[in-house]
Amino acid sequence: MKTATFDLVKIREDFPILNRQVHGQPLVYLDNAATSQTPRQVIDVIVDYYSRYNANIHRGVHTLSQEATDAYEKARIKIQRHFNALHSHEIIMTSGTTHGINMVASGFTSFLKPGDEIWVSAMEHHSNIVPWQMLCERTGAQLRVIPMNLKGDLVLESFYEGLSERTRLVFCNHISNALGTINPIEDIIERAHGVGAAVLIDGAQAAPHIKADMQALNVDFYTISAHKLCGPTGVGALYGKTEWLEKLPPYEGGGEMISEVTFEKTSYAGLPHKFEAGTPNISGGIAFGAALDYLNAIGMDEIAAYETELLHYATSELLHIPGLKIYGEGARKTSVISFNLEGIHPYDVGTLLDQMGIAVRTGHHCAQPIMDFYQIPGTVRASFAFYNTMAEVDRLVEGVKKAARMLS
Repeated sequence: MKTATFDLVKIREDFPILNRQVHGQPLVYLDNAATSQTPRQVIDVIVDYYSRYNANIHRGVHTLSQEATDAYEKARIKIQRHFNALHSHEIIMTSGTTHGINMVASGFTSFLKPGDEIWVSAMEHHSNIVPWQMLCERTGAQLRVIPMNLKGDLVLESFYEGLSERTRLVFCNHISNALGTINPIEDIIERAHGVGAAVLIDGAQAAPHIKADMQALNVDFYTISAHKLCGPTGVGALYGKTEWLEKLPPYEGGGEMISEVTFEKTSYAGLPHKFEAGTPNISGGIAFGAALDYLNAIGMDEIAAYETELLHYATSELLHIPGLKIYGEGARKTSVISFNLEGIHPYDVGTLLDQMGIAVRTGHHCAQPIMDFYQIPGTVRASFAFYNTMAEVDRLVEGVKKAARMLS
């Protein structure tokens, strides 16, 4: 068995929450697909902001405002460089992935008409389904679905055959939050562009594991959430190609997104401020940049390699448990395992694991169509991060075995 190439003991010391106990047991946190934990280096940045230079940005000549503005805009540049966007103005600060998707879906209202088609994959999070359904209701466009198979892979042949001059927009997650499947977004983007369609990729689940390159992907839009990346909740980013961001209308009106306001007419600010109405989550944006600094100091390739080892070890050990079935067995996966015990409701398993200090997610994971496809009420989902250990995997396996004995 391989081990991390970084100092795992030292890494774990960076996360204060990993020292706590739950129900008298040391915490084993395996709900990283819902939200990652936050290292002290990021927490300290938030405290420093409120302790030393808390001020509104972009609109003050005093020192605190200038310091806050500089720190916030430096964070934007960190995000740009991490994801290799061509320009910093292509990074729109948002409250998270859901906000970014809704921004694009709203903007496409004026671009679609009855008879147009937009495509979604069968394994999307609800936040990458519902906004597009609402768009179809507004415009008369038709929502089509890229199907999936029992292994948890997309059936792309159906999608390729269905592409046509009516296809205007395609949206797909980079990695399924419910199954851990890594989707072949490079092929999807290329095929969609071949018929003139725009592509939005939901990168929320991928960003902790894969350092996506916006220019290499040639994607039109890509969304991310900081809290999946060891950052704070309530902040994220939307990447958009300049030509698309210039076409889209503003999503919200208010301060910051204007150039000039009169009662006769308002003109809008240039990018990125055109899409950033109101006072943003300033400390969150700055901390987002700090979280990327933290991850890059460890190394995204090193993180991915170790998480793959965790995934393979956990998968192998769990499959030894009689009656346990894993959902999502595609060849390309990241560190997410969704499973059920035969005849036992996932909620009951999750409740018992919590009593043992093990935090997992139970339910449909905001992906009800996937659960309907498998004809199940939900799953138990264990999701791993680089600060988890092989010993924690062992505790999960023993906990599931105990739950199986108690609930059978």
